[in-house]
Amino acid sequence: MIEKIVVDSNIIFSGLLNINSKIGQILINGPMIYKFYAPEYVKSEILEHSDKIKQLSHQSDIEFVETFELIMRGIRVLNQTLIDKRFYLFSFNLCKDIDPDDTDFVAVTEFVKGQLWTGDKKLSKGLKSKGYERIISTEELFLDFIKSSNLKRKKL
Repeated sequence: MIEKIVVDSNIIFSGLLNINSKIGQILINGPMIYKFYAPEYVKSEILEHSDKIKQLSHQSDIEFVETFELIMRGIRVLNQTLIDKRFYLFSFNLCKDIDPDDTDFVAVTEFVKGQLWTGDKKLSKGLKSKGYERIISTEELFLDFIKSSNLKRKKL
């Protein structure tokens, strides 16, 4: 069973655009099943693009803030200084010729021993081509989410 998920900023971006999508539902209801993580700078990255998100989703300032807080409350944001440098070195070596900006997400994935949930096809393909397997697609996670949700209901 999947337990720890590192959420890439493009996933949060997608959830903010459509809270009723598969991604939005996993982000909002998933914390009952999974432990979500992200590097600290994900907040500033999302807020930097807030105008674009509001425009694309037709959200007011208040709606954006409410949706952002709803999604982020289920994600444990990790300060990068807590993560051992060896995870960053390993991650940078993996990401440097794919996209060095994704080093933090891979480092957090390694640190928590989780799965990286990304919609970035270039990153996903590039990492897999190097033998890195700690990646999960939205479809894989959604199937696990449905299965785990049904199991949880049966236990209640």
